[in-house]
Amino acid sequence: MAVLHLKEADFDQTIAQGVTLVDFWADWCGPCKMLAPVIDALAARYAGKAQVAKVNIDEEMGLATRFGIMSIPTLLLFRDGKLEQQTVGVQPEDALAHLLDAALGA
Repeated sequence: MAVLHLKEADFDQTIAQGVTLVDFWADWCGPCKMLAPVIDALAARYAGKAQVAKVNIDEEMGLATRFGIMSIPTLLLFRDGKLEQQTVGVQPEDALAHLLDAALGA
């Protein structure tokens, strides 16, 4: 499954059920570019189990404000619409996989 690109209009509906990892990022952010292949790999690895999504903070300032995003990349992990975890900065794939596995009860 491909990475979802969320907008404010579809954000709440998308995260409402199941496990969703959301990457808050921007085009100009070097660390965000470093994290992009990890996000793509997680989307493929967890296809059918969890959703992996991105929010461009320059295009969706309302969402960035709503979640208090002060630094990017920031990753938020939701389960059934509720925020469960937050990490800031580039993370290795295994660390993010561990978060997803824990949220999935794997």
